[in-house]
Amino acid sequence: MLSKKKCAPCEGGVRPFTEKEARLYLKDIEGWKIQGRKLVKRLVFKDFTPLMKFLNKLAKLAEKEGHHPDFCAHYNKLDIEIWTHAIGGLSENDFILAAKIDELYNHMF
Repeated sequence: MLSKKKCAPCEGGVRPFTEKEARLYLKDIEGWKIQGRKLVKRLVFKDFTPLMKFLNKLAKLAEKEGHHPDFCAHYNKLDIEIWTHAIGGLSENDFILAAKIDELYNHMF
């Protein structure tokens, strides 16, 4: 189960997942899509306040994991992008973080 794993430090020097490898991992996270070399997902909230509460929890999670997503908040919608910057593509860390974000979101509702 990906959400039980911990992101490993990545300073580069490893190759990003192939499309085939990424698609295998994608099966383990619901609602995420591969867009180029990134994982993307939109989360929807009742309104701005719960979205901001979630973002604060997401920030703590990202710091704990040492892996930080990019995101854009739109009142009650949160667009998230995850990829491993150091390798310019996807790694297991991205799928671990996606699974943990899903777990965090599902516990809010």
